[in-house]
Amino acid sequence: MHRVRKGSQEEQVGRLILAGVLVTFLPGVPLLGMLIYPFTILSTWYHEMGHGLTALAQGYQFDLLVINADGSGYAQSRSPIDSTATSRALVAMGGPLGPSLIGSALILASSARKYWKPALLALAAALAISTLIWVRGLVGWIVLPALAATLILIAFRAPDWLKRFALQFLGVLGALSMFSDWDYLFSESGMVGGRMMLSDTGTMEAALWLPHWIWAIIIIAISGVMAGASLRYALNRQR
Repeated sequence: MHRVRKGSQEEQVGRLILAGVLVTFLPGVPLLGMLIYPFTILSTWYHEMGHGLTALAQGYQFDLLVINADGSGYAQSRSPIDSTATSRALVAMGGPLGPSLIGSALILASSARKYWKPALLALAAALAISTLIWVRGLVGWIVLPALAATLILIAFRAPDWLKRFALQFLGVLGALSMFSDWDYLFSESGMVGGRMMLSDTGTMEAALWLPHWIWAIIIIAISGVMAGASLRYALNRQR
C-alpha cells in the first residue's frame, strides 16, 4: 500500500480546506459569487436533502424541495399523526448534519480508486433522481442536472487525480456548508423565501428544550469529528 508523505498530506488538506472555504464564504462577492454559484446551490441541496431523507427515515412524507435563486431553500414534509418531539427534532437536525454525513461518505470513497467512479455516479444519480421526484423551481431544474452531467463526465473522462480531488472537494464542501449560514444556525428563526420560519436549531429547541445555540454547538462538533476523521482516513489510505 502506498502512503502519502506527511508533508504531501498537509498540503493536500490545505488545498481542500482553502477551496471549501472559498466556495462557502465568498458567494456574496459579486463576480466570485457568480463563478461559484453552482456550488452554492449544491450546498443548499445537501442541506435540504438532509431534511427530506431524515423525514423519510422517520416515517414522514417528503413532498418537495425548493431551491430559490438566492441560494436559500426549504424541504417540505408531512409528519405522521403519531410523530414525536424527538422525531421532529431529528428531521430538523438532518438539515445541518446531513451535508456532513454525505460529505464524509464522499471523502471515505476517495480512499481507494475502485470507489471513485461509483461514488461520482451515485452522487450524479442522486442529483438527477431527486430533481425528478422532489425538486421544484427553475434554479434546481437547471443547476442540479448540469452538476449531475459534470460528475458523469468526470467519472468517465477525467484523470484519476481529478476524480479523487472531486470527491474530496465535494465532501469538504458538504462538511463546511453549514458555515455559510452561520447566523441562521445560531438564530432561533430566520427568513427563508420571504417567510419568517423557525431555524433548524430553533425547531430543536422547541422540541427538546435545550437552547438553540447549544444545539448549534453540538451539530458543529459532530460534523467536525466526522469530516476530520473521514479526511484523515482517506488521505492515509490513498493508493
